[in-house]
Amino acid sequence: MQALPSLTATDNMDFIHTLCENYEHDNALSIDPRKNPNVKRGLRNEDGTGVMAGYTQVGNVQGYAMIDGEKAPMEGRLIYRGYDIMQLISGFSRENRFGFEEIAYLLLLGKLPNQEQYDRFRHLLFDSMTLPRNFTEDMILKHPSRDIMNKLARSVLSLYSSDPNPDDISLENMIRQCIELIARFPIMVAHAYAVKRHYFDNDSLYLHRPKEGLSIAENFLRLIRPDMQYSEEEARLLDLCLVIHAEHGGGNNSTFSCRVLSSTGTDTYSAIAAAVGSLKGPKHGGANRQVMSQFEEIKANVRHWDNDEEVAAFLRRILNKEVCDHSGLIYGMGHAIYTKSDPRTLVLKRNAKALAKASGNLEEFELMESVERLSPALFAEVTGKEKIMCANVDMYSGLVYQMMDIPPELYTPMFAIARVAGWCAHRIEEAMTGGRIIRPAYKAVAPMQQYTPMDAR
Repeated sequence: MQALPSLTATDNMDFIHTLCENYEHDNALSIDPRKNPNVKRGLRNEDGTGVMAGYTQVGNVQGYAMIDGEKAPMEGRLIYRGYDIMQLISGFSRENRFGFEEIAYLLLLGKLPNQEQYDRFRHLLFDSMTLPRNFTEDMILKHPSRDIMNKLARSVLSLYSSDPNPDDISLENMIRQCIELIARFPIMVAHAYAVKRHYFDNDSLYLHRPKEGLSIAENFLRLIRPDMQYSEEEARLLDLCLVIHAEHGGGNNSTFSCRVLSSTGTDTYSAIAAAVGSLKGPKHGGANRQVMSQFEEIKANVRHWDNDEEVAAFLRRILNKEVCDHSGLIYGMGHAIYTKSDPRTLVLKRNAKALAKASGNLEEFELMESVERLSPALFAEVTGKEKIMCANVDMYSGLVYQMMDIPPELYTPMFAIARVAGWCAHRIEEAMTGGRIIRPAYKAVAPMQQYTPMDAR
């Protein structure tokens, strides 16, 4: 074999560029979905409903009813283990409790805890928060990352090495692992954020420890702030955010990813790390950052925020792909399931307004309300498609975090801190009851070819 020629980095990049051009030419895939209706791209039916892949008792998302084979819009409902989320929030709020720990217990174990179970579960969560010896130093400090979600996924996988029994998929072992993950996610995120600030933002490094007796929401605020200070109102609102983000049915991308891996019999850490990687995507958990980025452009380009005509004019330009990221999307509007309303948005919006008044951000909140109110009619006007469209949870969650002075790089990791409770519940359910490896099919469309010798190509 001949020695390879000496090449520069520029030569290599030029070759990669050529490879990309060749790929685009040789691998074009343009398929008319009408030619094979049995192929469900995105695992979606033609009417937009999801392809049924299994059963679950963990959560349910209702946004429409099927009447005579047609989708009929309805007010959205989010159900955890048979309980309407609104009822759960009303319950723990009325009794003046933080709710996330109670919701994590419900999702994981299928039943609301009594007082003794609730107290012991909270104590167990705190005892589980301690990371393995030298974990932060070895896994986070020595390998800083600009992106906290990538660091979180790596940290989850690294916990496998510290687990004395990582591959055992008995119920008792998975419950133990899942409780530890729910407890440790806030710590790993907070430490990854502190290290990111130190190495990439040139800030001082502060690493705090959780405090016993505090809720997960309180401890997280304490961990990410150099002075460890937070208000009761902030902690209550963050707790509410964790509750409404904790679960969203088995079909959302990250939960389905977790179930796909769990169906293979793999370990808990591999399944949860896959879910973290899925949630990072801008079409999933990263959406609230896109909402806020677009909202900043709206604020900068609309002179009079209280003028509907000016707001509508800029939204038309967004829909016509003239401004922002030229996607033609108004981020935060519309949902795959919810039609008339997203219950999470209703909860968040109500609390966001109170926070906006208290923090002097009422004009920003009212501008966002205008975007929500004007978008459906403008979408129909520009696209010619009538669509019942509501604001999804990402519309207001970013604004809430911004008003709480939580930086954008934490928006999606905070989503993960909440959703790990739902992932773990689905992980256990799939491992205990799924029975079969999840294995959908893809229609192969490449024509058969004959091998060509090297000197004839």
